[in-house]
Amino acid sequence: MLSPATEVYLDYQSARPVDPRVVGAMQPYFTERFGNPASLHAVGDRATETLERCRADVAAFLGATPEEIIFTSGATEANNLALIGYARRNKRSGGHVVITEVEHISVMNIGKFLEQEGFKVTKVPPDQYGRIKPEKLRARITDDTILVSVGWASNEIGTVQPIDAIAEMLRGTGVTLHVDAVAAQGQLPIDMSAVPVGLLSVSSNDIYGPQGVGALYIRKGIRLAAVNMGGGQERGLRSGTENLAGIVGMAAAARIASKEMSAEAPRLAALRDRAVREVLSAIPDSHLNGHPVERLPNNAHFRFDGIEGESLLLSLRDEGIAVATGSACSSKTLAPSHTLISCGLLHEEAHGSLEITFGRFSEESDVDRLMESLPGVVQRLRRLSPLYRHK
Repeated sequence: MLSPATEVYLDYQSARPVDPRVVGAMQPYFTERFGNPASLHAVGDRATETLERCRADVAAFLGATPEEIIFTSGATEANNLALIGYARRNKRSGGHVVITEVEHISVMNIGKFLEQEGFKVTKVPPDQYGRIKPEKLRARITDDTILVSVGWASNEIGTVQPIDAIAEMLRGTGVTLHVDAVAAQGQLPIDMSAVPVGLLSVSSNDIYGPQGVGALYIRKGIRLAAVNMGGGQERGLRSGTENLAGIVGMAAAARIASKEMSAEAPRLAALRDRAVREVLSAIPDSHLNGHPVERLPNNAHFRFDGIEGESLLLSLRDEGIAVATGSACSSKTLAPSHTLISCGLLHEEAHGSLEITFGRFSEESDVDRLMESLPGVVQRLRRLSPLYRHK
């Protein structure tokens, strides 16, 4: 699945390969079944049938109905439509939005945008593990609050939020809950028929579908304002010709994830637990970030005293091992992770982080290779570091 230059891939949270079964499902829609669902002829009719069949598949994956699914270009666009669209459509009911301090950067930046539009945005701090306590969130709800946004799980440190408890806490308050489920989808069960979430964002690539496709679940009865204007596709909420081949891929990926998640999640958790156990045992002054139990099955997030994550990443790259230091969506900045800072870490501690994420094509040999390289890399970098106190 990988090029020779990248022998071990442990950065599945940044990008996942498209499953070959998904590629096979998509292939005809590039050359043979390429119709536009908006066209009023037989080719367009067949494209419409395909689009609606895919909508039903994605809905089934989320425990939703097809009428509750809007296709987008990805989770970031879904987040924009959810937060900005809901805030604008419902501003007569209130001008207060609540998010958490550990949200994905796309939600954090949407919060800044809403403030520029005159909305008040309140952030809820997590505990030391990055977990949001429902009672802390509830304390920030006011009579002016219309929307709360909480990520189902951290794409960075892997902590899983108590979404069921938060949703039940908000029931009857008149406040709508939006959940960014990108990190959790395909790894944790998601059933909108059982959890009173109003809006939910998902991504194709995070379930081994193509990049550039996503969806927004909108519970029946919730109203949004369109964020981009055009021909009125997707019930007028997301104008622009649908990416039919991409949507076919997302639907195929959703079907596969639905069937295989119950077996895949425990396998990934076993790889994660082995990595955590061996890293913390082999490397002194190493620490696990995020919740020790309530975390994604594929995520192991560490910090190492006295060295920087960027140096670790580059050194491991030279060893043919691909890892991350944090969210790929904000990796171009030199600022420390806002998630780790919110968990109470100092800047120098946050800079020493390393994120390892496993996926569908990970194997035990990947952990073997990691442990062959990582202890020596850490030791070498610490010898060069003026910040590490050698014992």
